Amino acid sequence: MKISVLTVSWNSAKTIRYTLDSFFAQDHADKELVVVDGASSDGTLDIVRSYPQSAIRLLSEPDKGMYDALNKALALSTGDAIGVLNSDDAYHDRSVLGRIARGLTSSDIVFGHLDFVASHTDKRIVRRWRGYPRPPNGFRSGWMPAHPTFYVRREVAERVGSFDLGLEVASDYDWMLRAVELFQFRTALIDHVLVDMLQGGKSTSGLRSHIVHNLEALRARQRWLRAGVIDYALIAKPVRKIGQFVSMPRRP
Repeated sequence: MKISVLTVSWNSAKTIRYTLDSFFAQDHADKELVVVDGASSDGTLDIVRSYPQSAIRLLSEPDKGMYDALNKALALSTGDAIGVLNSDDAYHDRSVLGRIARGLTSSDIVFGHLDFVASHTDKRIVRRWRGYPRPPNGFRSGWMPAHPTFYVRREVAERVGSFDLGLEVASDYDWMLRAVELFQFRTALIDHVLVDMLQGGKSTSGLRSHIVHNLEALRARQRWLRAGVIDYALIAKPVRKIGQFVSMPRRP
């Protein structure tokens, strides 16, 4: 199974080496990295071009933001399965893509655990996201997978379509909701940490981003699930995250 990993970047020279190193360290050989860059000016492209180009599909041009770049990356991808690895994130270990490929042999969608780290040098964990299987009410109950761990078979991506450019920080939530709730695709949890996510990204960088994300997520549920003006998930989704900050483990 060929896995397409989508990475969008813009002036990511400080972090993208960690992303690229973790991709090329994967023990699953059938893979491609689709890098869509927003015309960086800080050396990001020089770094990307220093890696084996036979495994990279690179496009650099101005874009309308992260989700516009992800739509371009989706169109460029050629794999049997598709997922996203942000340009400031890294795979947790070399087994990740192999675990994903095995999971997708019997499921249409897989997802797993995620660690938020303060840096990729010491891997100090500041928050941990532990996924669990989809409950009966799914997104209506406040459940959601961690998007950086969310991988789908190509037919899922083709059914779901593009990321919604009308959403500022929750288009990934909207995309996952459509994939899981609008179609009868099979989902499975991979009981393993898949990604080390650098704390402070666009959707985790402060109180405003959390508020905007939750309001945009509500809009998505109103659109696709006919949620009311206020629904259960509006409260349950942020409350579920409180436990992610408790009892930080040491990296094994």
